[in-house]
Amino acid sequence: MKFNKLKKVFFLALLIVLTFGSQPIFAQSQNQNFPNQPAQGTTQMNQNVRGSGVPNIAVQITEPQSGREVAFSVRLLLLLTILTLAPSILILVTCFLRFSIVLDFIKRALSLQQVPPTSVLNGIAFFMTIFVMWPTFTKVYDNAYKPLSENAITIEEAYHEAEAPLRMFMYGQMAGDTSYIKMFMNMAKLDKPNTLADVPTYILVPSYILHELTVAFKIGVILYIPFIIIDMVVASILMAMGMMMLPPVQISMPFKLILFVLVDGWGLLTQQLFNSVIR
Repeated sequence: MKFNKLKKVFFLALLIVLTFGSQPIFAQSQNQNFPNQPAQGTTQMNQNVRGSGVPNIAVQITEPQSGREVAFSVRLLLLLTILTLAPSILILVTCFLRFSIVLDFIKRALSLQQVPPTSVLNGIAFFMTIFVMWPTFTKVYDNAYKPLSENAITIEEAYHEAEAPLRMFMYGQMAGDTSYIKMFMNMAKLDKPNTLADVPTYILVPSYILHELTVAFKIGVILYIPFIIIDMVVASILMAMGMMMLPPVQISMPFKLILFVLVDGWGLLTQQLFNSVIR
Protein backbone atom coordinates (compact mmCIF):
# COMPACT_ATOMS: atom_id res chain seq x y z
CA MET A 1 0.00 0.00 0.00
CA LYS A 2 2.78 2.42 0.90
CA PHE A 3 4.60 1.53 -2.29
CA ASN A 4 1.52 2.35 -4.38
CA LYS A 5 1.10 5.69 -2.61
CA LEU A 6 4.76 6.55 -3.24
CA LYS A 7 4.36 5.55 -6.85
CA LYS A 8 1.35 7.87 -7.29
CA VAL A 9 3.17 10.78 -5.62
CA PHE A 10 6.21 10.22 -7.85
CA PHE A 11 4.17 10.25 -11.06
CA LEU A 12 2.25 13.35 -9.93
CA ALA A 13 5.50 15.24 -9.20
CA LEU A 14 6.90 14.17 -12.56
CA LEU A 15 3.78 15.44 -14.34
CA ILE A 16 4.01 18.84 -12.62
CA VAL A 17 7.69 19.20 -13.56
CA LEU A 18 7.03 18.34 -17.19
CA THR A 19 4.08 20.73 -17.40
CA PHE A 20 5.53 23.85 -15.86
CA GLY A 21 9.12 23.20 -16.79
CA SER A 22 8.51 22.83 -20.53
CA GLN A 23 6.64 26.12 -21.01
CA PRO A 24 9.73 28.39 -21.21
CA ILE A 25 11.26 26.03 -23.79
CA PHE A 26 8.18 26.18 -26.01
CA ALA A 27 7.92 29.94 -25.51
CA GLN A 28 11.54 30.42 -26.42
CA SER A 29 11.16 28.33 -29.56
CA GLN A 30 8.10 30.32 -30.57
CA ASN A 31 9.71 33.71 -29.90
CA GLN A 32 12.66 32.85 -32.14
CA ASN A 33 10.36 32.53 -35.19
CA PHE A 34 8.13 35.51 -34.39
CA PRO A 35 9.49 38.93 -35.54
CA ASN A 36 10.24 41.50 -32.86
CA GLN A 37 9.16 44.45 -35.03
CA PRO A 38 6.11 44.98 -37.29
CA ALA A 39 6.71 43.96 -40.90
CA GLN A 40 6.52 46.61 -43.60
CA GLY A 41 5.18 46.10 -47.13
CA THR A 42 3.28 47.69 -50.01
CA THR A 43 0.37 46.56 -52.14
CA GLN A 44 0.12 47.56 -55.80
CA MET A 45 -3.02 47.21 -57.97
CA ASN A 46 -2.65 45.59 -61.34
CA GLN A 47 -2.81 48.23 -64.06
CA ASN A 48 -4.84 45.98 -66.38
CA VAL A 49 -7.73 45.74 -63.92
CA ARG A 50 -10.45 48.32 -64.57
CA GLY A 51 -13.45 49.16 -62.44
CA SER A 52 -16.99 48.58 -63.65
CA GLY A 53 -18.63 51.67 -65.09
CA VAL A 54 -21.94 52.88 -63.63
CA PRO A 55 -24.09 54.92 -66.03
CA ASN A 56 -25.34 58.32 -64.99
CA ILE A 57 -29.11 58.69 -64.73
CA ALA A 58 -30.40 62.23 -65.02
CA VAL A 59 -33.98 63.46 -64.61
CA GLN A 60 -34.59 66.81 -66.20
CA ILE A 61 -37.77 68.86 -65.77
CA THR A 62 -38.26 71.70 -68.21
CA GLU A 63 -41.05 74.07 -69.08
CA PRO A 64 -43.05 73.20 -72.22
CA GLN A 65 -42.24 75.47 -75.11
CA SER A 66 -45.47 74.90 -77.06
CA GLY A 67 -48.94 73.45 -76.75
CA ARG A 68 -47.87 70.36 -78.65
CA GLU A 69 -45.42 69.42 -75.87
CA VAL A 70 -48.17 69.88 -73.27
CA ALA A 71 -50.52 67.65 -75.26
CA PHE A 72 -47.81 64.99 -75.61
CA SER A 73 -47.19 65.01 -71.85
CA VAL A 74 -50.89 64.64 -71.14
CA ARG A 75 -51.23 61.80 -73.64
CA LEU A 76 -48.23 60.04 -72.10
CA LEU A 77 -49.81 60.34 -68.65
CA LEU A 78 -53.10 58.94 -69.94
CA LEU A 79 -51.29 56.09 -71.68
CA LEU A 80 -49.48 55.09 -68.48
CA THR A 81 -52.77 55.22 -66.58
CA ILE A 82 -54.47 53.00 -69.16
CA LEU A 83 -51.59 50.49 -69.01
CA THR A 84 -51.96 50.36 -65.22
CA LEU A 85 -55.69 49.65 -65.49
CA ALA A 86 -55.35 47.37 -68.53
CA PRO A 87 -55.81 44.03 -66.66
CA SER A 88 -59.01 45.24 -65.01
CA ILE A 89 -60.30 46.70 -68.27
CA LEU A 90 -59.65 43.47 -70.19
CA ILE A 91 -61.38 41.43 -67.47
CA LEU A 92 -64.48 43.61 -67.54
CA VAL A 93 -64.93 44.04 -71.31
CA THR A 94 -64.42 40.37 -72.20
CA CYS A 95 -66.20 37.15 -71.27
CA PHE A 96 -63.78 36.47 -68.40
CA LEU A 97 -66.29 37.83 -65.89
CA ARG A 98 -68.96 35.32 -66.91
CA PHE A 99 -66.57 32.36 -66.99
CA SER A 100 -65.00 33.06 -63.60
CA ILE A 101 -68.37 33.51 -61.84
CA VAL A 102 -69.88 30.34 -63.33
CA LEU A 103 -66.81 28.26 -62.41
CA ASP A 104 -66.99 29.56 -58.84
CA PHE A 105 -70.71 28.66 -58.73
CA ILE A 106 -70.02 25.07 -59.81
CA LYS A 107 -67.34 24.77 -57.14
CA ARG A 108 -69.78 25.89 -54.44
CA ALA A 109 -72.59 23.70 -55.82
CA LEU A 110 -70.33 20.63 -55.48
CA SER A 111 -69.64 21.62 -51.82
CA LEU A 112 -65.92 21.79 -52.52
CA GLN A 113 -63.84 24.06 -50.32
CA GLN A 114 -60.23 23.84 -51.51
CA VAL A 115 -60.37 21.75 -54.69
CA PRO A 116 -59.89 23.06 -57.32
CA PRO A 117 -58.12 26.18 -56.01
CA THR A 118 -59.40 29.60 -56.99
CA SER A 119 -56.18 30.32 -58.91
CA VAL A 120 -56.78 27.22 -61.05
CA LEU A 121 -60.36 28.27 -61.81
CA ASN A 122 -59.18 31.77 -62.75
CA GLY A 123 -56.54 30.24 -65.01
CA ILE A 124 -59.16 28.09 -66.74
CA ALA A 125 -61.40 31.14 -67.20
CA PHE A 126 -58.45 33.15 -68.53
CA PHE A 127 -57.46 30.67 -71.24
CA MET A 128 -61.10 30.06 -72.19
CA THR A 129 -61.43 33.83 -72.58
CA ILE A 130 -58.39 33.93 -74.87
CA PHE A 131 -59.88 31.10 -76.94
CA VAL A 132 -63.26 32.84 -77.31
CA MET A 133 -61.89 36.37 -77.76
CA TRP A 134 -59.12 35.44 -80.19
CA PRO A 135 -60.96 36.71 -83.32
CA THR A 136 -61.65 40.03 -81.57
CA PHE A 137 -58.05 40.36 -80.41
CA THR A 138 -56.89 39.57 -83.95
CA LYS A 139 -58.98 42.45 -85.33
CA VAL A 140 -57.55 44.80 -82.70
CA TYR A 141 -54.02 43.76 -83.62
CA ASP A 142 -54.54 44.05 -87.40
CA ASN A 143 -56.50 47.29 -87.36
CA ALA A 144 -54.90 49.18 -84.46
CA TYR A 145 -51.60 47.90 -83.11
CA LYS A 146 -49.90 46.91 -86.36
CA PRO A 147 -50.64 50.17 -88.25
CA LEU A 148 -49.64 52.18 -85.18
CA SER A 149 -46.31 50.36 -84.89
CA GLU A 150 -45.69 51.13 -88.58
CA ASN A 151 -46.58 54.83 -88.07
CA ALA A 152 -49.45 54.49 -90.52
CA ILE A 153 -52.05 55.93 -88.11
CA THR A 154 -52.04 58.19 -85.06
CA ILE A 155 -52.75 57.23 -81.46
CA GLU A 156 -56.29 58.60 -81.64
CA GLU A 157 -57.03 56.58 -84.76
CA ALA A 158 -55.52 53.46 -83.19
CA TYR A 159 -57.74 53.95 -80.14
CA HIS A 160 -60.88 54.10 -82.25
CA GLU A 161 -59.81 51.10 -84.31
CA ALA A 162 -59.14 49.07 -81.15
CA GLU A 163 -62.38 50.22 -79.57
CA ALA A 164 -64.62 49.15 -82.45
CA PRO A 165 -64.19 45.31 -82.22
CA LEU A 166 -64.66 45.37 -78.44
CA ARG A 167 -67.79 47.49 -78.77
CA MET A 168 -69.18 45.09 -81.36
CA PHE A 169 -68.48 42.14 -79.09
CA MET A 170 -70.13 43.74 -76.06
CA TYR A 171 -73.13 44.88 -78.05
CA GLY A 172 -73.43 41.42 -79.62
CA GLN A 173 -73.76 39.87 -76.16
CA MET A 174 -76.45 42.40 -75.24
CA ALA A 175 -78.38 42.24 -78.52
CA GLY A 176 -81.41 40.63 -76.89
CA ASP A 177 -81.38 42.76 -73.75
CA THR A 178 -80.75 46.49 -73.95
CA SER A 179 -82.46 47.37 -70.68
CA TYR A 180 -79.19 48.27 -68.99
CA ILE A 181 -78.22 50.56 -71.86
CA LYS A 182 -81.55 52.35 -71.53
CA MET A 183 -81.10 52.60 -67.77
CA PHE A 184 -77.66 54.21 -68.03
CA MET A 185 -78.79 56.46 -70.85
CA ASN A 186 -81.65 57.69 -68.68
CA MET A 187 -79.34 58.21 -65.72
CA ALA A 188 -76.98 60.22 -67.93
CA LYS A 189 -79.99 62.15 -69.36
CA LEU A 190 -79.04 61.34 -72.93
CA ASP A 191 -81.34 60.95 -75.90
CA LYS A 192 -82.56 57.54 -76.95
CA PRO A 193 -79.95 55.94 -79.25
CA ASN A 194 -80.99 54.83 -82.69
CA THR A 195 -77.90 52.76 -83.52
CA LEU A 196 -74.86 51.36 -81.71
CA ALA A 197 -72.79 54.36 -82.78
CA ASP A 198 -75.07 56.61 -80.70
CA VAL A 199 -74.18 54.74 -77.47
CA PRO A 200 -71.04 56.15 -75.82
CA THR A 201 -68.41 53.73 -74.61
CA TYR A 202 -68.71 54.91 -71.00
CA ILE A 203 -72.39 53.85 -71.20
CA LEU A 204 -71.78 50.56 -72.99
CA VAL A 205 -69.11 49.21 -70.62
CA PRO A 206 -71.09 49.38 -67.32
CA SER A 207 -74.18 48.09 -69.14
CA TYR A 208 -72.19 45.12 -70.40
CA ILE A 209 -70.79 44.41 -66.92
CA LEU A 210 -74.26 44.30 -65.33
CA HIS A 211 -75.51 42.13 -68.18
CA GLU A 212 -72.65 39.65 -67.69
CA LEU A 213 -73.30 39.49 -63.94
CA THR A 214 -76.98 38.78 -64.59
CA VAL A 215 -76.25 36.03 -67.13
CA ALA A 216 -73.63 34.43 -64.89
CA PHE A 217 -76.02 34.32 -61.94
CA LYS A 218 -78.76 32.79 -64.10
CA ILE A 219 -76.38 30.04 -65.20
CA GLY A 220 -75.31 29.53 -61.59
CA VAL A 221 -78.92 29.04 -60.43
CA ILE A 222 -79.51 26.45 -63.15
CA LEU A 223 -76.34 24.60 -62.11
CA TYR A 224 -77.37 24.60 -58.45
CA ILE A 225 -80.76 22.88 -58.99
CA PRO A 226 -79.64 19.21 -59.48
CA PHE A 227 -77.13 19.42 -56.63
CA ILE A 228 -79.73 20.96 -54.29
CA ILE A 229 -82.03 18.03 -55.07
CA ILE A 230 -79.27 15.59 -54.09
CA ASP A 231 -78.72 17.49 -50.82
CA MET A 232 -82.46 17.39 -50.03
CA VAL A 233 -82.71 13.64 -50.74
CA VAL A 234 -79.68 12.83 -48.58
CA ALA A 235 -80.91 15.08 -45.75
CA SER A 236 -84.35 13.39 -45.82
CA ILE A 237 -82.79 9.92 -45.70
CA LEU A 238 -80.57 10.87 -42.77
CA MET A 239 -83.51 12.34 -40.83
CA ALA A 240 -85.59 9.21 -41.50
CA MET A 241 -82.75 7.06 -40.15
CA GLY A 242 -82.43 9.25 -37.06
CA MET A 243 -78.89 10.39 -37.95
CA MET A 244 -79.59 14.08 -37.48
CA MET A 245 -76.15 14.80 -36.02
CA LEU A 246 -74.37 13.70 -39.21
CA PRO A 247 -73.82 16.64 -41.67
CA PRO A 248 -75.79 15.96 -44.89
CA VAL A 249 -73.14 17.74 -46.99
CA GLN A 250 -70.50 15.23 -45.92
CA ILE A 251 -72.64 12.36 -47.28
CA SER A 252 -74.02 14.09 -50.38
CA MET A 253 -70.69 15.40 -51.69
CA PRO A 254 -69.45 11.99 -53.00
CA PHE A 255 -72.78 11.44 -54.79
CA LYS A 256 -72.60 14.90 -56.40
CA LEU A 257 -69.03 14.25 -57.54
CA ILE A 258 -70.04 10.88 -59.01
CA LEU A 259 -72.94 12.49 -60.87
CA PHE A 260 -70.72 15.33 -62.14
CA VAL A 261 -68.08 12.92 -63.42
CA LEU A 262 -70.57 10.49 -65.02
CA VAL A 263 -72.24 13.22 -67.09
CA ASP A 264 -68.83 14.71 -68.06
CA GLY A 265 -69.55 17.91 -66.18
CA TRP A 266 -66.43 19.85 -67.18
CA GLY A 267 -66.96 19.11 -70.87
CA LEU A 268 -70.64 20.06 -70.79
CA LEU A 269 -69.96 23.18 -68.77
CA THR A 270 -67.21 24.35 -71.12
CA GLN A 271 -69.31 23.68 -74.22
CA GLN A 272 -72.35 25.49 -72.85
CA LEU A 273 -70.28 28.48 -71.76
CA PHE A 274 -68.80 28.66 -75.23
CA ASN A 275 -72.25 28.43 -76.81
CA SER A 276 -73.57 31.15 -74.52
CA VAL A 277 -70.96 33.58 -75.88
CA ILE A 278 -70.65 32.46 -79.52
CA ARG A 279 -74.18 32.13 -80.83
